[in-house]
Amino acid sequence: MKKIKFMDTSFRDGFQSCYGARVKTEDFLPILKAAVEAGNDNFEIGGGARFQSLYFYCQEDAFEMMDQSRKIVGKNINLQTLARGINVVGLESQSRDIINLHAKLFKKHGITTIRNFDALMDIRNLSFSGECITNAGLKHQITITLMGLPPSLNENYYHSANYYTDKIKEILNANIPFDSLAFKDASGTTPPSIVYDSIKNARKLLPKDTKIQFHTHDTAGMGVACNLAAIEAGADMIDLAMAPVSGGTSQVDILTMWQRLRGTKYTLDIDEEKILEVEKLFIEKMEKYYLPPEANTVNPIIPFSPMPGGALTANTQMMRDNNSLKLFDKVIENMREVVAKGGFGTSVTPVSQFYFQQALTNTVQDKWSKISENYGKMILGYFGKTPTDPDPKIVEIASDQLKLEPTKEDIHDLNDDNPKIGINYNKQLLKEKNIKITDENIFISATCGAKGIAFLEGKGELGIRFNEDINQSLNSSDYHVSVNGKDYGITIHSK
Repeated sequence: MKKIKFMDTSFRDGFQSCYGARVKTEDFLPILKAAVEAGNDNFEIGGGARFQSLYFYCQEDAFEMMDQSRKIVGKNINLQTLARGINVVGLESQSRDIINLHAKLFKKHGITTIRNFDALMDIRNLSFSGECITNAGLKHQITITLMGLPPSLNENYYHSANYYTDKIKEILNANIPFDSLAFKDASGTTPPSIVYDSIKNARKLLPKDTKIQFHTHDTAGMGVACNLAAIEAGADMIDLAMAPVSGGTSQVDILTMWQRLRGTKYTLDIDEEKILEVEKLFIEKMEKYYLPPEANTVNPIIPFSPMPGGALTANTQMMRDNNSLKLFDKVIENMREVVAKGGFGTSVTPVSQFYFQQALTNTVQDKWSKISENYGKMILGYFGKTPTDPDPKIVEIASDQLKLEPTKEDIHDLNDDNPKIGINYNKQLLKEKNIKITDENIFISATCGAKGIAFLEGKGELGIRFNEDINQSLNSSDYHVSVNGKDYGITIHSK
């Protein structure tokens, strides 16, 4: 019987998918300790949205969180983070010196492996970052980003098994150093048949000892089927999570996948009773956090308009804050056209956010009358080359509105020539604010901008949603009234 390894994503993607990445370190460290004692030896612990969110919303230092996590798990456990290629752990692309600093700092603070992806699958965006990760002494897990396309788009090559196979060939031809390869489907929309064929093809191309890992979300209800397809095709490892941050927008639960493999020639090497006890403790520790109903929900519209699980709840929470949640279904519907006209970049952060921003704009204004900044910069080439050329009419509108010409230049070169990014620029920002100049503070400033500076100054605001706060807001109503031309805010509390 073949034992399938898994990475526990609860403490990064689980938090990101279910709580918008807003969970305090002190609340999850006891769960991490219990999971190690239960036999889990591979954890995703940071990166992705969990880096910025600690500074934006939790008012915590991500580097301290990494240090504390390493202390909990000991020296032999794999701690893994997620990086966005040239964007590292932010939404904006970075200069070479910041990309290199990212690798050095994450090594310094106890990380073992960095999963590295580019949403546009522009291999140039993986080359330099991959070299930095390897040179820093970290394990580099290079990534193929997946998503399913709705049949109505009549697209047969992009996001097919043949397309992903060609991308692996590009990676090999570029001589990018890597230790393992991941297939990452952030929206959970890839048909199991494409998952199977893609991994089967990869097995034929990659060196025999290369480990293949598969990542998906259960947002569309296909997580178990896709995991099984990956296993049957030869994947060595899959990504799973624990309740209450499993299923729906997150990864399939460890116990659910264990149950599916019973009676087959595969198994997860776990003590299921111990995992069950950890999940009970986990649920108890997370009780105070607000879990939006859509977080654990299967949404059948997602395969037609791919929205990543890790972005869905962040966007719905934002819409709740702005009292615009009623528009969500229409925004998701409009994503289909936005993806197609944008050149078929994979719907994973940061590109998924660009898609969402443009779909929202198309929902509240006349379609394509306004191009959101980052979507426009993407289709103009300022994040790299999209898989296929974007719609020329939309490119023309974006160029006119943003006052930017389309480019095919390597983004590393453009960023290195930009005086408003990089180590020296961020050193100056820290100096102006009388903030101590350290490598960590430089990186926080570069990747988190004004909110990072606010954190370092001690001026950041807590932005975590607790059940207590949500319940209070449900029991009160805010009204604005005008009396004799003067506006007043009134809150009515119900008992």
